[in-house]
Amino acid sequence: MGEKDLDIKLIALDMDGTLLNEKCEVPEENREAIKEAMEKGIHVVLSTGRSLLTCRDYAQSLELSSYLITVNGSEIWGPDGEIVERNLIDSELIKWLWDLSQTYKTYFWAVSTDKVYSRELSPEQIAASKWLKFGFDVEDDNVREIILNELKAMGKFEISNSSHTNIEVNPIGINKAKAIRKVCDFLGISMDHVMACGDSLNDIAMIKEAGLGIAMGNAQDIVKEAADYITETNEEAGVAKAIRKWALN
Repeated sequence: MGEKDLDIKLIALDMDGTLLNEKCEVPEENREAIKEAMEKGIHVVLSTGRSLLTCRDYAQSLELSSYLITVNGSEIWGPDGEIVERNLIDSELIKWLWDLSQTYKTYFWAVSTDKVYSRELSPEQIAASKWLKFGFDVEDDNVREIILNELKAMGKFEISNSSHTNIEVNPIGINKAKAIRKVCDFLGISMDHVMACGDSLNDIAMIKEAGLGIAMGNAQDIVKEAADYITETNEEAGVAKAIRKWALN
């Protein structure tokens, strides 16, 4: 596919390590490029592992008017802030994941429909809430490998990461690519007209399935291998450079 053949109608952006710099800010260059893309009629969609609570302010500050994909695709929010789709993990599976974190004494976080829990979670809270995602952060490579093998053996989870040391667990079959396909259906766009940018394992599916998959310069190697092109790092406003090169050219 030649660059001149591209007709980008939707840009899907991961946040941490992609849209945001290391201070968790949107570089001004990214802000300007996103604004120009929207003025050209291109839909700009945040596609993040974050929950709505920790990404809504960014969407508002960028004046995004399209859909919002949160918790790695477990939730899709509509243009008016309404919930369009939600995919839950059974409470018993969250209890199993929490037990696993206790067994190996790892840092964990868990995302419910209304709160993010980290470090502290009780069986009573697990039973009383509706769950979207569970995450482990494990510095020890061997322990991380053991946990990954247990998760895979269970066969009930979509497993990814958003950094080298963490593991993110969603309901099986739920990922950013699937959510973007649904958004494209709502908008009457094909995946061929999507440009997706990301840096971690939870971005691979959307990078592979988009018409144009862009890995950040700071992306994990496996993500770079899956991408069509590699842009600059998140510290160098790689998102803006990708938008200018492939969507606004």
